[in-house]
Amino acid sequence: MFICQETTCHQDYRLPQRNPVDRGYSEEVGGLTKHIRVFSVDDHPVIREGIAAVINSQPDMRVVAQASTGSEAIEGFGEHQPDVTLMGVGLPDMSGIDAMIAILRRFPEARIIMFSTSECSGEIQRALTEGARSYLFKSMPPRHLAETVRTVHGGKKHLAPDVAACLAEHLGDEALTEREVEVLRLLAAGNRSRDISQSLLVSEETVNSHLKHISDKLRASNRTHALAIAIRRGIVQL
Repeated sequence: MFICQETTCHQDYRLPQRNPVDRGYSEEVGGLTKHIRVFSVDDHPVIREGIAAVINSQPDMRVVAQASTGSEAIEGFGEHQPDVTLMGVGLPDMSGIDAMIAILRRFPEARIIMFSTSECSGEIQRALTEGARSYLFKSMPPRHLAETVRTVHGGKKHLAPDVAACLAEHLGDEALTEREVEVLRLLAAGNRSRDISQSLLVSEETVNSHLKHISDKLRASNRTHALAIAIRRGIVQL
């Protein structure tokens, strides 16, 4: 369910009473102070509530809306156009990275921070390559979340030490091509070489050649081992 916290929404939205804070401002002596308006997207209510508690406890930021799916995230971003979006990678209807790509296509200046429980280097690399301003693990201390929101809101990118270490582990590895990733996805779906060749309109020999190159790049002993490595790194998802 999409949870709106600042403006009129359709029937399924929960709308608290409007106040100056929900509009992005708080009363202070001498005038108004603008808050960083944060949009929180995750499919777990407990995670969303935790993020809201951390963000709303800060003097300079507020959660203005929440969403639990990728489609709601895309719709909600267009409606609220927040300053910073916190986007979970694992959403029920699509990858959070794909939702981010869709948002950036319409709003190139969107500042989006991806976060996940997974420490998959391929997933992190893809998110950063596609435009994420930062990537966080859900195990981060609360103060790091607030600091990252401020950094990203200020127009800078941020890479936490634990995320950087995860990327550095495979820094020298040769990247898979788009076609090789496509072959892996079809393999993960249970297809044999013959099935993959028919899907891609190439020869079975070509598919086997791709699989050999994939195994070499991932330092795998065979195609099953290569697929296991690819899934662990977040290169493909089941």
